[in-house]
Amino acid sequence: MCFQNGLRQLILAGKMGVNKSEALSLFTWPGIVRILCFGNLMTVFYYKSWGSQPLNVFIVMGSLLICVLAIGFGYSYLFPGVQPIAENFEILKPPDNLTTECNYFEGKWEYDENYPLYNASECPFVERGFSCLANGRKDKEYLKWRWKPNDCDIPNFNVSVVLEKLRGKRIVFVGDSLSRNQWESMICLLMTGVEDKNSVYEVNGHKITRRIRYLSVRFKSFNFTIEFYRSVYLVQPGSKPKSAPKRVKFTRQLDKLDDINTEWINSDILIFGTGHWWTPGKLFYTGRYFQVGGKLKLGISMNAAYKMALATWASWAEEMVKRNRTQVFFRTFESAHWSGPTQRSCKVTKQPLSEITGIEQSPFSKIAMKLVKNTTIPVTVMDVTPMTAFRSDAHVGTWSESPSVHDCSHWCLPGVPDMWNEMLFSYILSQR
Repeated sequence: MCFQNGLRQLILAGKMGVNKSEALSLFTWPGIVRILCFGNLMTVFYYKSWGSQPLNVFIVMGSLLICVLAIGFGYSYLFPGVQPIAENFEILKPPDNLTTECNYFEGKWEYDENYPLYNASECPFVERGFSCLANGRKDKEYLKWRWKPNDCDIPNFNVSVVLEKLRGKRIVFVGDSLSRNQWESMICLLMTGVEDKNSVYEVNGHKITRRIRYLSVRFKSFNFTIEFYRSVYLVQPGSKPKSAPKRVKFTRQLDKLDDINTEWINSDILIFGTGHWWTPGKLFYTGRYFQVGGKLKLGISMNAAYKMALATWASWAEEMVKRNRTQVFFRTFESAHWSGPTQRSCKVTKQPLSEITGIEQSPFSKIAMKLVKNTTIPVTVMDVTPMTAFRSDAHVGTWSESPSVHDCSHWCLPGVPDMWNEMLFSYILSQR
C-alpha cells in the first residue's frame, strides 16, 4: 500500500517535472528517490537537479521534518510506558513527605539530649579503633548531635519495628573501612532491641578487625545477617605486567570487578561505598597503577580511573542484581578533615563547624551521582558528603588504638554513621 501511494505521489508530481515513465524508473535508480514509510504516511525526496531548484530543497527539508515528527509522535503513541533511564536514580528522601521536595541530606546538625542511642562499651562489635571514649576521649558533646533536614523530619528510631522489618533478610555492605564504620554502627543500633545479646554473633567467630576481608553478624532471634565485604576499590587487583617500569609494583584492573562479587548477589539490601583509597598516597606512591584491557595505563588521572571503576560496578549491577529482591544503595564520599601542608594533620574540634569551606564538595561524589543517573537498575544515593563536612568534632583523631596515628577520616562510635543508618532504616520502612 505504501508503495502504491508512493507511486501515486510520484505520478502526481507534475510540478517537479516528473511523468509516469520517469516515476517508474525512479524506483530502480539508486540515489534519486528515498521513500520513508510510516503506516500510510509516505515522504518522497526528489532531488534531481536540486542544486538549481531552491524550491525543491525547501520541499525536501520540510518533508524530512514532517517525517521525523510523525515518527516521534508515532513512537510516543505506541510506547507510552517507556521512561527515561534517569528515573531509576534518586537521592534518599522520605517517600511519605507530601511536598516530595525534601532531601534527607540537605539540612543541619542540632543538639539533642536523647543521643547517643547506644553505649559502645556494651556493643562487642565496635572495633577498638572506633571506640573513642574507651580510648581516652574525655569530651562527650560530639555524641549529642542529630541531623535535621531542612524541609522534613527523620522519624525517631524504633528498633523493634526495624528488627521486624529485617526479619529473614540479608544486608550486605561492600567497600572500605568507612563502610565497616557504618556496618558496626548498624549492628550496635539493632542490638539495643535484642534481649538475648548472645543471640547476636559473628558467624565464623572472628573478632571485628580491619584485617579480615569478610565479616558476618547474625541476629539469630530474627533470622537475618548483616555482612561486610572489604573491597576498597571495588575492582580487581592485578599483577605487574612484564614490560612495566620499575615503579609499578601492583595494578588495579579498572574493567574487572572484584572477584568476590558473586558473594554480594543474593542480598536484600546492598550498600556500596568507595573513595578514601583513591589517593596518590594509597596508589602511586606505593607502586599501584591502573590496567584496562590487560594494558597498563600510567597516564590516567585519579578521577578518570574512579569513573571507569564505577562504570564497571554499574555494568555488573545492571546484569547481576536481582531487581525484584535487592535494594541497592550507594554512599558518596565522606568528608574528611585533614589539615596542614601535607594534609596529614588532624585537629578535632569540640563542636561541629558552623561554616564549611568547600569540603562539602567532592569530585568522587559528583562522578558517582552522574554515573548512577544512567544506570538501568534503581540505585538510591546516600549523599553524605555535605552533612559530614560539618562534623570535624566527630572524627577518631588521636583516640584510636594507635594514639600516635591521627585519624581524620573515620568516625567515633557512637557517632555520625548512626545517623546514616537512621535515615536508611526510615527509607526502608517506608517501602512496601
